[in-house]
Amino acid sequence: MARYALLLQPSANRVYSGASAALTQAELAVFSQSALDGRLGELSEATIGGVPYVTFAADGLADRDAALLANLSSAYALFGIEDGLLRPVELRPLDRFDDDLITIPKYPGKTNEQFTKLLLNVTLLSSAFSRSMLDRSFAVLDPLCGRGTTLSQALMYGYDATGVDLDGKDFDAYSAFIQTWLKRKRVKHHAEHGPLRLGGKVAGRRLRISLAAAKEDYKAGVTQHLDLVNADTTRALEFLRPETFDLVVADAPYGVQHGSRTAAKGLARSPLDLLAGAAPVWARLLRSGGACGIAWNTLVARRDAAAAILAGAGLDPADSGPYLAFRHRVDQAIVRDVLVARKL
Repeated sequence: MARYALLLQPSANRVYSGASAALTQAELAVFSQSALDGRLGELSEATIGGVPYVTFAADGLADRDAALLANLSSAYALFGIEDGLLRPVELRPLDRFDDDLITIPKYPGKTNEQFTKLLLNVTLLSSAFSRSMLDRSFAVLDPLCGRGTTLSQALMYGYDATGVDLDGKDFDAYSAFIQTWLKRKRVKHHAEHGPLRLGGKVAGRRLRISLAAAKEDYKAGVTQHLDLVNADTTRALEFLRPETFDLVVADAPYGVQHGSRTAAKGLARSPLDLLAGAAPVWARLLRSGGACGIAWNTLVARRDAAAAILAGAGLDPADSGPYLAFRHRVDQAIVRDVLVARKL
């Protein structure tokens, strides 16, 4: 068995940096279980030359294996350990755009970008399509998209992204940012703005953008799609087609700076009421084999209660092995966890 050492990407968030090694081991375990036939083992932390690494054993990594692991949320560099020396393993992530697509927006309450990527990865790897991560485009829905970090990460991977959020200020902020960014980067695109009409009445706003990282792809009609909707997520079936999304990825409000909000009930500290009303809608939007991944603050909602809601919506929660290793502290008021469930 060959041994490998993963150098973690530094995080601007000191608390997240402290948790990143443990989170990376859990993410590696999901990669191994879902896309690498369980071939990674002996996951641990190690200090090499005074520098901390996450190490693991494998029966050699083929080019495709390395291409998968290149997308680990905290991966900075990967080395094979040979006779006490580190041999670089080339990493070619899926990234289609400059990383400032994700890092430029700064605002209070923004989720760490590395965690957003981890949540998207773990959700994708828990779907029936995990082995196609490198080969196909996925349709990703963030039904609580806020200012669009998950949407930008999906675009970075070359996927189609749809976001829904009730907050008009967040809609305006991401709408302005993404269009400005596309123009500044000279990314070929076409944008359409308009009202969202439900039942003959204006119920929100909508921004649709088609884009392509390469001009040749745009001319050939090989484009990605961004659909941003300012509306109540519990009404999503009124403007999105059922069974059209591969992944639903939601970072639920933590009940500290931002609570859970619906048009009917307003602001609440716990996300469970929102989840109870929205999970059946999200489940119907998923195609068979798709997965729903949720991050939330366990101090305001228990894991078993959230899992029961997803199960009641017809989803099958993943509640064993590495899926129980994502709980980590964000600050004194937030202990965050990840819950993933597949649509059978």
